Amino acid sequence: MPHKIDYSLASISEIEAEIGRRLEAIRLGENISQSQLADEAGISRRTITRLENGEGISVDTLIRIMRALDLTNRLEIMLPDPSIRPIDRIRLKGKQRQRARPSAGRTSDDWTWGSDDVEPSEGQ
Repeated sequence: MPHKIDYSLASISEIEAEIGRRLEAIRLGENISQSQLADEAGISRRTITRLENGEGISVDTLIRIMRALDLTNRLEIMLPDPSIRPIDRIRLKGKQRQRARPSAGRTSDDWTWGSDDVEPSEGQ
């Protein structure tokens, strides 16, 4: 049974482990050994082992592995082109956003820790 993960709730280590499991399954499905993948990606076999065990690797290494597994087309899914948002094109009238700013009506002073939990007593 495939392992499902909610990326919005998962810890970084859980996400790393899931990425490692998925890439290992893809590698095995293609009948590629760790050594073959390491050679193709230009990295060490130990790095492949670390990835598949859910240990951290660099973005550069991840891209090398994805390229070696012919998965670079998946990068577009992972990070879609931010310039292709029709509603923003209309709202910005063809201009491209240059900077971000906080939403109107929300400041950093709106909420503090404990503000909802404790009501001041009459003696304070």
